[in-house]
Amino acid sequence: MHSFLPPHAEHDRPHDSVYEIKTLVLLGLGFGLVGLDRWIVAPLFPHMMRELNLNFQQLGSLIGILSVAWGVWAIVMGPVSDRIGRKRILVSTMVVFSLLSCLSGLAGGFASLMLIRAVMGVAEGAFMPASVAATGEASLPGRRGFNLGLQLSMFSLLGLGFAPILATQLLRVVPSWHWVFMISAVPGLIVAILIARTLKDLPRREPLTAEAGTGRPRWTDLFGSRNVWLAALAILCAMAGIFVVSAMVPTYLVEVRHLDTQKMGFVASAIGFGGFVGSFGVSGASDFIGRRNAAVIAFACAAVLLYLFAHAGPDPLTLFLLLFGVSVFALGLLGLLTGPIATEAAPVGLVASSVGLVSGGGEIFGGGLAPAIAGFIAQHFGLPSTLTFALGGLVAGGVVSLFLVETSPRRRRVLEPTASDQVSGDVI
Repeated sequence: MHSFLPPHAEHDRPHDSVYEIKTLVLLGLGFGLVGLDRWIVAPLFPHMMRELNLNFQQLGSLIGILSVAWGVWAIVMGPVSDRIGRKRILVSTMVVFSLLSCLSGLAGGFASLMLIRAVMGVAEGAFMPASVAATGEASLPGRRGFNLGLQLSMFSLLGLGFAPILATQLLRVVPSWHWVFMISAVPGLIVAILIARTLKDLPRREPLTAEAGTGRPRWTDLFGSRNVWLAALAILCAMAGIFVVSAMVPTYLVEVRHLDTQKMGFVASAIGFGGFVGSFGVSGASDFIGRRNAAVIAFACAAVLLYLFAHAGPDPLTLFLLLFGVSVFALGLLGLLTGPIATEAAPVGLVASSVGLVSGGGEIFGGGLAPAIAGFIAQHFGLPSTLTFALGGLVAGGVVSLFLVETSPRRRRVLEPTASDQVSGDVI
């Protein structure tokens, strides 16, 4: 099922470009700090492991519990955001997950860390669909795809790019890893205040069309869209690949490749910087070559590069470049699947719900269960086996993406000229 806005619907109210820029900057930073608070545990884990007597399986569980909570609450809160607006959800959840990141630094053992990470996942999961929908609503239609790509790329840039560098460098100047968690909470509280002062709940556009009717959209309408549930399955596979890599590679580099802490931080940062580029590159390429083609190619390239990374030697530059490439394609897939594919597949009035379902389903299984399984594999079969597991996820995702229906407006005009007006990439 595809929904579309008639030409006049995008001009029902004057566009405020200044507000668009402010919203993009603040929610981009907010989503980046979500990534920072979520992933800073991975480069700190070798130090936490020694002090708290933790093991590899517990690392996977710490990553996994947050993802499961994120996924459940992204699905639950997407429809709530569609009903009550974005601002209250965004401000409250940002304050909560920032304070919980600080509290992580005070944890004294595995049980308390698990509880903190679970509640953090609730807050971050609620933040995600509301923030994507708010950016889309504030954006000029012609810039909406670019803006969503930029916002989603901040998760990779701050959470997986700068987090390893920030964490490993702060460890050189602060007394312990506990302080790194507490310092990381400050920017989130500042951004929450700025969002509270700046963000507005814009009127929701619900044009009367033959498809939309006059009634309130139902959440179950999402399952009438083939691409919604295929995207949820594909993102599960993508997350099973890149989130296992993100969770295990810092410890893998120290324990298996015998890199020191600073070299490990440098190599691990490739995940974030590659994901930052991929969020633009994969989604941008899909405008021209099509969503399905972009997804299939990205899964294939990520799988090949991960295989090469797993068999590379301990040279930091080589490892960085290969991991950068894996991340370009794998994290680029997350932006493609939760951005253009999820929004283009959404029925009218259910965009946050669609984003929440796609990202939430992927988080629960790909981001949650997969790292936990990888932790078990690492504990019983060795860290290198976790990369084989991640590789399997990427291969499976490539197969799933073959069945996506093409929704890129430019490609559909080429493939189906007579139906080109029936699908729009500007549905928010």
